[in-house]
Amino acid sequence: MAMRTREEEEVVPNAAGIGVGASSHWVAVPRHAADDSVCEFTAMTDDLNAMADWLLAYRVDSVALESTGVYWIPIFEVSNSVA
Repeated sequence: MAMRTREEEEVVPNAAGIGVGASSHWVAVPRHAADDSVCEFTAMTDDLNAMADWLLAYRVDSVALESTGVYWIPIFEVSNSVA
């Protein structure tokens, strides 16, 4: 299998990644989308809504979650209420 290099075109250009934690979540959008492409949000409802707004502002249409437990569920619930 050939490895991709950084110079190659992105596979999913409007994707984001979320590292899900118990008390905070780290969210990354593509570098071309924002000057500050990584942001931390707490696990509280107001911050989850702010995270959803932040992702929508950068036109993110796909998200990959990394979670080791049930902490992804509130993020999923907020995303369903926004969509």
